[in-house]
Amino acid sequence: MTIRVLVWGENRHEQVEPHVAEIYPDGMHTTIAAGISENLGDEAKVATTTLEEPEHGLTEEVLADTDVLVWWGHAAHGEVEDKVVERVYQHVLSGMGLVVLHSGHWSKIFGKLMGTSCTLRWRSERDRELVWTVNPTHPIAQGVPHPIEIEQQEMYGEFFDIPVPDELIFVSSFSGGEVFRSGCTFRRGHGKIFYFSPGDQDFPVYHHKDVRKVIANGVAWARSDRPERAVPTLLRYETGDFFNGHGYQGPIEEPADA
Repeated sequence: MTIRVLVWGENRHEQVEPHVAEIYPDGMHTTIAAGISENLGDEAKVATTTLEEPEHGLTEEVLADTDVLVWWGHAAHGEVEDKVVERVYQHVLSGMGLVVLHSGHWSKIFGKLMGTSCTLRWRSERDRELVWTVNPTHPIAQGVPHPIEIEQQEMYGEFFDIPVPDELIFVSSFSGGEVFRSGCTFRRGHGKIFYFSPGDQDFPVYHHKDVRKVIANGVAWARSDRPERAVPTLLRYETGDFFNGHGYQGPIEEPADA
């Protein structure tokens, strides 16, 4: 089945910083989308949207028609409306895949799903990054060289305040000696999440063929068949009735005069 992919981009740096616009004249979201299409071909139908769209381009109808959401944000995390974050969160729990890139570690949606601060060490001084594969049998690592060499990149270093990943696929090392868990997977509800760190706006990392391959592999991995019942509901059953539960939207509230 065709993977329905939506690439969400903040699209701020490209509008106000000439050197970023020179690297990504059509926006980082467009470059990321092109890399996914380039690697997955007819297996994926790829669309893009940005922060400035109504409801950030993430309406209920759009998300219901999305198998995997790819997220890049940096300068305007706080501008993402909480109601939209909650909507995306519910769709991940119900089985929509999520691929979070680079500074998306500090996005509202990633923090909500991780339950931690998601902070890290960083430095932007044109470090060389080597992305080492530590789980070579994982589908996301297939067709990826060991290591991937990125000539210039922003440094991300430990400690990275995330929960212990379900799977650690890539670890990066930098010219300053730092290391970082740069490729991790998580599962929340029915949804699969892949975090991949390479890709700062100041460097042409999303033009790198091996980075594009990893992101495409991550999209293919994150897709799952959503169950008929999306987010499980609290159900009360009568004795002997295995099929027809009575659902509740939340906890039973005590009467005000109780």
